[in-house]
Parts: sequence; structure tokens; C-alpha cells
Amino acid sequence: MQISSILDKFPRVRLMASPTPIQRLERLEQALGDRRREVAIWVKRDDLMGLGGGGNKLRKLEFLLAQARSEGCDTVIAIGGVQSNFARLTAAACARSGLACELVLAQMVPRIDDLYHKNGNVLLDNLFGARLHVLSTGDDPKQFAESRADEIAASGGRAFIATLGGSTPVGCLGYVDCAFEIAAQSAEMDIAFDRIVIPNGSGGTHAGLAAGMIVTGSSASRVRAHSVVSSRESTMSATADKVNAVLELLSVEKRVEPDELNVSGGQLGDGYGIPTAAMVDAVRTVARSEGLLLDPVYSGKAFAGLLSDIEDGAIPPRSNVLFVMTGGTPALYAYADVFAH
Repeated sequence: MQISSILDKFPRVRLMASPTPIQRLERLEQALGDRRREVAIWVKRDDLMGLGGGGNKLRKLEFLLAQARSEGCDTVIAIGGVQSNFARLTAAACARSGLACELVLAQMVPRIDDLYHKNGNVLLDNLFGARLHVLSTGDDPKQFAESRADEIAASGGRAFIATLGGSTPVGCLGYVDCAFEIAAQSAEMDIAFDRIVIPNGSGGTHAGLAAGMIVTGSSASRVRAHSVVSSRESTMSATADKVNAVLELLSVEKRVEPDELNVSGGQLGDGYGIPTAAMVDAVRTVARSEGLLLDPVYSGKAFAGLLSDIEDGAIPPRSNVLFVMTGGTPALYAYADVFAH
């Protein structure tokens, strides 16, 4: 049995063309000079997906929308922050799939300005035809979503609630598949990636990749995650629970402890969605050396972590590092003031 066939029993709605390409950032390496320490930096372009502006959440939504359909749902209610990439891509995927979409957007970042609340992902949410519910500070988004689902049911419909980031065990299957994809590309390129670097927000991308690594016979610690939401300890604990839930879903007996995961909390700064100087520098460095865009909330902080890890030796010299570009670039427009100087 081929490893990838472990996912065949799960229903799936195809939303992206895969595999996404892997590219080396040679111009960036040159620009870093001595800072690079002979580390080869590669990127997996999960930002290059045609639907909805692309991004990692489409991998999750392939399984989540299939689950919604299998449960007879005609509406998807997605929960996220105001500038949620998951919300934006849920809206786009629902438009493609003929499902109604409602977005419950919580106040997760301390900003009240129009730039943040009307531009970026919010602009696209509206273009994709989603119905937006922007909550007030302190409102419970899960409770609101459940109440809306009850109202939809009372009207004769059926709603599927897609929780924060789509990081349920079913949603995480998208990045189990990505781990299989990376393994196949690594073999084809004859390059062993010593580290796979990602941001960790709701934990689903990390959990899926880590579970996929275990299934392929590799180590979960190969995935180096930089937390952008919670502390290192909280992120490790929550992500380990998700990894184990995914392994159970896949009928794999192996389980992980939190300290088996490779997580840094050093790039979180003052909290989720709050810019740091290191993030701004990473976004500008990659843009000016490679013409590629990192987002300010997830990949910008994670790439800053990658550069820091190279400089302090956490990533040893002569390593091959693969950074997963998770997309989210529409958020740059909501943070235009941060990059104005």
C-alpha cells in the first residue's frame, strides 16, 4: 500500500492543483551574505494556489467542505479573526462549490481603524459573496456560530461550523497530504530537507505536517514552528493534542508528547497580529531579494524566526531548510501603515 492511500478513505473536494512547487531562494542567500552560514533556503509555494488568492487553508478546506457535503450541509459558517485568511478562503471555496457562506469574525487584534476593518481579507470576503458577522470585543464567536446554525436549521437549512483556522483533525489531513507531497518532491529532487519551517497559529498546519512526518517514518521534530498566537508551552501542548487526534483518525498507533515538537515562541512579540521589527525586516528582505511576498501575521514572523535560527546556529551550517509559504498576502494591505516608512 502506498503511503498516500491512507487518505483515500476520506471524502475530498479538489480546490487546488498540486503539488505546489519548491524553489530555492538563491538571491536571498546572496543578499544575506555571511548571515546565511552556508544554509540552503528553499520555499514550498503554498501561496501559489489559484482559488481565492491562495494559501495553506485550501488544503484543509478540501477535506472540510467534503465533510460538510457528506453531512448534508448547504451553508458553511467559518470562525476567524477580522483579517482571517481561513475566512477569506472559506468564502472563495464556498463560491466555487455552490455553498452559502457566513463568516463570524472576532476581534483578535487591538485595532479599530478602517484600514484594518475594510481592506485586505475583509474586502475579499465581501467580493466572494460571504455574509459577514463582525463581533464586538468580548463576544463568543463559537456561541454566535452555533446560534446562527440553529437559525439556519429553523429556516430549513443545515449549517456546518468550521472552527478557528479549520484546524480540526479532518482539516489537518490537508497537511498530512502536504507532508507526503514534500517527501515525494524531496526524493525527486534528491535533496533531504533537514528542517521544514512554518508558522503555528491555530496549529493545524503544524499538526498535519508532524503527523505526516510520522507516517512517512520521519520525526515530528523535523518541523520547526514559530508560534504567532500563543506562548511556546501553550502552543506545544495544544499542537501535540492535535497531532495525536490526527494519528488516531488515521489509525496510526504512535503518539507524541508536547516536548517532542519543535516550537519557538521567540517571534510572537506582543501578541497575535501585532507587528514586530523582525517581521517587517523579513518581509522587506524577501520582497527586495526575491520579489516574493510574506504576510505580516504568519509567514513574516516565521521567516524572521528562520533567519534568527540560522544566525544563532539553531539551524546548523550546510543545512537544507524548506520554508512553507502559507500565503495570506491580502493582509499586507490591512497593514499598509506598518510598511509605509
